[in-house]
This record gives sequence, C-alpha cells and structure tokens, in this order.
Amino acid sequence: MTASPSLAVLCERCGQEHPDCVVCSPTNPVGMQLHPDLRADGSVAAVFPCAAVFQGYPGILHGGITASLLDGIMTHCLFAHDVSAVTAELTIRFRHPIAIGTPVTVRAWRKRSHSMLHLVAAELVQNDQVKTTASAKFLERKS
Repeated sequence: MTASPSLAVLCERCGQEHPDCVVCSPTNPVGMQLHPDLRADGSVAAVFPCAAVFQGYPGILHGGITASLLDGIMTHCLFAHDVSAVTAELTIRFRHPIAIGTPVTVRAWRKRSHSMLHLVAAELVQNDQVKTTASAKFLERKS
C-alpha cells in the first residue's frame, strides 16, 4: 500500500518527474498549467479555465484536451500518494459537451492499489454537472 496523501509529496514528485509537462508545468508556455491541490478526502483537484485556445468544435473544449486533463489529474493523485506511475489503460466517458470560457473542476481519487498496479478514477465537472468521467490503470515506474 502507498503512503498517506501529502501536498508536499505531490509538489515534490511533480517538480522532479514532470518539470516540462504540457498539462501541469507552470513554465511550459504552451501548456495547460494545471495546478492540482490535495483535498481532505485524499483526492486531488484543480480548476481549469477552458480558454478558447483549447477549443475543438466551436464553443466546445477539444476531447483530447479533456483526456489530457483527466490523465494528468489522475497522475497527480498518485503523486500525492508518493507513487510514480505511467498510464497503462485509460477509459473515458464523454457525457456532455464542455463549454469554452467556463471553468471546470477536474478531480481524481485512488480506488485501489495492488502491488505495482493502481486503479484511479476521475471526473470533470462544469456548472455542477459531471461532463466527463474516467477510470485508468497505472503501472508504477521503476526508479
């Protein structure tokens, strides 16, 4: 089993392992600059503004951006639990279009872990409506 969740560990892991990440790096000028935070229940969440630069169809967030946000927040959830892992399988359910220009909250939580395999779930919420859900299997990286 992994350690209790920690914001300090999340930040340390992110800085060490994702210094130029397109999803979370604050120094990547073309990135999404997601800033995850730890919640009391051990989940990790962040707000994303849905800027027009990330548009797919007119007025709608691109599905690839949605997938990246979900994958990224799940990775950060594992970082908070002191786990470094790569995505082995990602399943996404697009329930409703995500409007450009209206912030979303993306949140992830660990469902269970067994040895080097970690199962994580996530959701993207806009205006109190779940727009997209995801589940993923992550495999720990070797140090």
